[in-house]
Amino acid sequence: MTPIVDAHVHLWDVERMSIPWFRDGLRLPRSVTASELRGALAGTDVRSVLAVQAADTLGEARWLLSEVSSLPASRVVLQYEPHDQEWSGATGAAIEESGGRVAGMRVAAPAARADLADVPHLERLAEGLAETGRVMEVLIRAEQLPAVRGLAERHPSLAIVVCHLGLGMAEPTRRWRDDLRSLVDVPAVVAKFSGVARTPGDGRRLRSLFADAEAAVGVDRLMFGSDWPMSSRVLPYRDLIRLTAEAVGELDAVGARAFWSGTAARTYSLASS
Repeated sequence: MTPIVDAHVHLWDVERMSIPWFRDGLRLPRSVTASELRGALAGTDVRSVLAVQAADTLGEARWLLSEVSSLPASRVVLQYEPHDQEWSGATGAAIEESGGRVAGMRVAAPAARADLADVPHLERLAEGLAETGRVMEVLIRAEQLPAVRGLAERHPSLAIVVCHLGLGMAEPTRRWRDDLRSLVDVPAVVAKFSGVARTPGDGRRLRSLFADAEAAVGVDRLMFGSDWPMSSRVLPYRDLIRLTAEAVGELDAVGARAFWSGTAARTYSLASS
């Protein structure tokens, strides 16, 4: 199989830092470290990972960078927490301390307005990321996709990554398909095929979503992400790769390399082999 870049994993330790959204009823481990991730990756074709910060504090960002330093060929996306004085927000100080391991920042905005106008200093963040050659990730709901297109048009040199196809666990709609298709002529926007499996038997759903996304923007603008360990509530890591491979089907060599590694490696400057 083609070497894999996993463009979406999380690490955390609630015993050492506050993760505001974490609660025991989520069926998630209280601690997920680089050691556990290496165990999940064992025996797979994953060669590098992109670790996305789980919460939004500077202390947690520094802890995550320390953890990822023990993983080969891996980088980090920090969570954007707005700050009046710093374009990169409250976690941005970790960028200068990271030795180049910060690939970008994620704007988690599913609760924001559809036009994203209430995300503080979003334009300033976009300018700063573009100027420093870093990526903006967006965690959004489907009706915010047109706002992402608008942001991309205003900042054409900024790479934007839409997490979880801009859909996540929701049901796909005609509007979602149309809005995803509208991104085809803004080439700096790519999407993660991640966070969409809801049950171990979700093969039909994944096949349908991949077909929709491929038809909308092309396989060369899609990338695999496991959303581990969130996905471990649905099925084990290796089984998720298998289910995704079945959903993607028989891609040609160029398409397979793009989806499983190339798009992520290009976007985040990661090793893919």
